[in-house]
Amino acid sequence: MINVFGSKVGAEEIAHITESINNQWMGIGPKVKAFEEQFQERLKLKNFALLDSGSNALYLACTVLDLPKGSEIIVPTFTWVSCAQAVLLAGHKPVLCDVDLDSMNVTAETIKPHITEKTGAIMVVHYAGLPVDLDPILELGLPVIEDAAHAVDSYYKGQACGSIGKVGIYSFDAVKNLAVGEGGGITSSNQEIFDHAKILRYCGIGKSGFEASKHGKRRWWEYNIISQFIKMNPSDISAGIGLAQLSKLDDMQAFRKKVWDIYQSEFKGYDWMQRPVEANEGDKHSYFTYAIRVPRRDDLAHFLFDNGIYSTLRYHPLHLNSLYEQQNVKLPNAEVLNEEALSIPLHPNLTMDEVDKIVKTIKLFYKS
Repeated sequence: MINVFGSKVGAEEIAHITESINNQWMGIGPKVKAFEEQFQERLKLKNFALLDSGSNALYLACTVLDLPKGSEIIVPTFTWVSCAQAVLLAGHKPVLCDVDLDSMNVTAETIKPHITEKTGAIMVVHYAGLPVDLDPILELGLPVIEDAAHAVDSYYKGQACGSIGKVGIYSFDAVKNLAVGEGGGITSSNQEIFDHAKILRYCGIGKSGFEASKHGKRRWWEYNIISQFIKMNPSDISAGIGLAQLSKLDDMQAFRKKVWDIYQSEFKGYDWMQRPVEANEGDKHSYFTYAIRVPRRDDLAHFLFDNGIYSTLRYHPLHLNSLYEQQNVKLPNAEVLNEEALSIPLHPNLTMDEVDKIVKTIKLFYKS
């Protein structure tokens, strides 16, 4: 089966893991620090902290804004469930909004109808790695949480996605552009917010015993608990994988773009397919997934599956799930995507023969 998502790991990642085990560094340690420094430098971030998952990064982001309990946070309905779950877990209410049909991203126009006196923040998701048009959203005057889980190598007007809003997050799970198995990250140019996030990451403790011992504290095992929070520490194992991934990210990104460009060229001119849009001039795409819109989407998905090609819908609109109690809300663009959108394979482990098979199989379905 040709997988729809995938990562490219090998000897470099194994070498880092082996080194960590040989050095008895399996928890948070020197490789975490090294990854944080290198990732921060690559993206030109003011601050960056590695976490155990992108989902927890979203929860942390919703928490460090310090909004009044029960605040509304506007979230795109066409996104992964962690976005809304993070809002709920932080004690707030997710208010789901529609997305643009072509970009599959939120816009200022899809957000505006949902702004009320209770709105505390807006969450944007750079879907598939395509940068959201942020300037009109920032002009709405509300704090922006940037979910750059798909956008580790995306740039909006020359600035790294994730670094533009009040707080931003990244995901490094097993299928992302930079994959560490499980992992995430958080950034903010607001030093107070970032410092708070770093404290919360380790159960709300101001300094660990090891850190305190280095600073001359006589009874370093006595720590000061500043806030109530859960543990979100990353590991040196994951960070080591991340360091290897960083060293070959440019090559993996170039391959993703190569596959993307083949799809864009091969499917050009077919009126039965709506291809994904390109990034605006001055912006940069990450090419996380190639999401098409087609008629008879379900039939195509089954035809691909029967021919050894896995595809999927990313994502099932959240307002259609009972947990969020918004099934009576009409968000028409997301509902069109729910019937027509399909992600086809795009990842660095594909072969050119597999790409050719994917293209030919899709064309064969509509020809027949």
